Amino acid sequence: MDAFYASVEQRDEPMLRGKPVIVGGSSRRGVVLAASYEVRPMGVRSAMPMAEALRRAPNAIVVAPRHDRYAQASAEALAILRRFTPLVEPLSLDEAFLDVTASRELFGDGRTIAGAIKAQVRRELGLTVSAGVAPCKFVAKVASDLGKPDGLLVVEPVDVAAFLAPLPVERMWGIGPKTAPKMRALGYETIGDLARAGEIVLERVLGAWGAEVAQLARGSDDRDVVANGLARSIGAEVTYEEDLVGAEAIARTLLGHSGRVARRLLRAGLAARTVAVKIKYSDFTLRTRRATLSEPVQDTDSIYRAAVELLARVPLERRRVRLTGVSVSGIVCGQQVATLFPDARAAKRRSLEEVTARIAERFGDEGAVMRASLIGKPR
Repeated sequence: MDAFYASVEQRDEPMLRGKPVIVGGSSRRGVVLAASYEVRPMGVRSAMPMAEALRRAPNAIVVAPRHDRYAQASAEALAILRRFTPLVEPLSLDEAFLDVTASRELFGDGRTIAGAIKAQVRRELGLTVSAGVAPCKFVAKVASDLGKPDGLLVVEPVDVAAFLAPLPVERMWGIGPKTAPKMRALGYETIGDLARAGEIVLERVLGAWGAEVAQLARGSDDRDVVANGLARSIGAEVTYEEDLVGAEAIARTLLGHSGRVARRLLRAGLAARTVAVKIKYSDFTLRTRRATLSEPVQDTDSIYRAAVELLARVPLERRRVRLTGVSVSGIVCGQQVATLFPDARAAKRRSLEEVTARIAERFGDEGAVMRASLIGKPR
C-alpha cells in the first residue's frame, strides 16, 4: 500500500487530498507514523521525530492516527488479495507477499494478476497499491519499493542479476543507515558488489548473516510464502508531551493501551498468550518486559493485570518516562480456551469488552467511552 496511513486519511477526508499530510501525535516529541507523497519532497519520512518533520514542513497538516481504521482497511485489502491465491503472507498492515504460481492458469501471468489487484483495491477501497512481480521474495520486495507510488514493476527470472546489480547497498535487507556507511567504507557500494564479494568474505564482515546476504545479492532466495493471516503482534504506545514520573502515573497509561489492544483483538476474533510492556526513559533508553500467560486473553483487565506485573520489573525510581506501550503476541484464533467450569468473571469481562468495542466503533475509538481512572490522563 502507498503511504498507507496518510492515504487512508486523505481518502476519508476530502479536504486533505493533495495536501502535505503527516500522521502522528500532535506532540512535537512524537514521531512520524506516515507521510503523504505531497510532504515527502520536503524531506519528511516515517519514523522521523515530529519536531524535525515540522521544521522541514511547517505548513504540513498533522493528523492523529486512527489505528482501528487502518486495521479495517488492511483487512479489506487482504480479502482482495485472497481472491487470487490462498498463499498470502502479511508482513504488516500494509504489505504482503503472494505466491500466484498456481493461479496463473485461472487469472493470467504475474503482471496481469498484479494489475487486477491494483484495479480492485483502487475501485473498492479508494487506495493505491504498488506491486513487484519476481521469481522470489527478495526481488519482488525490492521491485515493489522501486515502483512507488502506484507502480507495477516486473522482473523476469533472466533479468534478476542485472536488476539487482546497480542498486545501492541500502536496498539490501538488513543494511540500514548505520550499516551502509561501514559497507561503503569497505568498498561495497552496490548490491552487485555484495554479489561479487562471495559468502566467505561477507561472513568476515557481517558475521553469520553474511552468507545470506551474498545469496540474496545474487537473487537466490528459496523462502516459501507462508500463508498465515494472523498478526505477529498487536500493540499501542504513546509519547507524552511531558515526562511521566512514578509507577502510579505510568500504570494509568498502561490501562489505556490495554484497552486499545483488547478492542483490536476482539474485533479480529483473536486472543494472545504473551503480553509485553515498553518503557522509554527521558534519555531515550528503552526497557521492555514480557510474560507468557497460562492461557490466551483478549480483554482489557487481563492484559492490564499482566502489564502492571511487568511494570513492577522495570526500574522507575528517580526516572522520568517519555513513552509507554503495551503489546501482545502469540496470537491465536478465537476466544479464550474453554474450561470445565465456566468462569463468570471472564464472561462478564468479555461482555464489557464487546459493549465498549461497539461504542468505540460507532462513535470513535478515542474518548467515546473510557475507564473512570483514565479521566484527565496525560497528553
